[in-house]
Amino acid sequence: MEAKNIHSKKANRQGWHTNTDLGCDVKTILRSDRKMKVGKDYQGVFRFDSEGTIDEFLSCDPHYTFVETLSWSMKRNPRVFNGKFISVTRQDDGSLRPNFKPMKVGEDFSVERYALGVYNELCMALEGLVEEESVTE
Repeated sequence: MEAKNIHSKKANRQGWHTNTDLGCDVKTILRSDRKMKVGKDYQGVFRFDSEGTIDEFLSCDPHYTFVETLSWSMKRNPRVFNGKFISVTRQDDGSLRPNFKPMKVGEDFSVERYALGVYNELCMALEGLVEEESVTE
């Protein structure tokens, strides 16, 4: 099958140039899925390259590579609690990680009040995030 490229002669009203490459190969390198899923949008870099055999290149069979990138909106470790003394993030494996915020140590700093504030926030954060297992005896 001979590859064909149908190019638009001029841009459409929105300024886009539409092209259709027939009989082309696309190699995908994905992070989220093993194979592309029908109807799912992927964010990444799509590039025309000359990978493949010299015969494929000379016969005008276009070859493309798509590399999926991380979405800007996808946070790596999302914050699930944000308090005055601590924040809690959820790790990729589902575990929770408490993080201390910077302490402001001044003349009116009290170790007991600080420790009590951390304790109260930790209890408040974990109360809604950790499901207690019921122990039956």
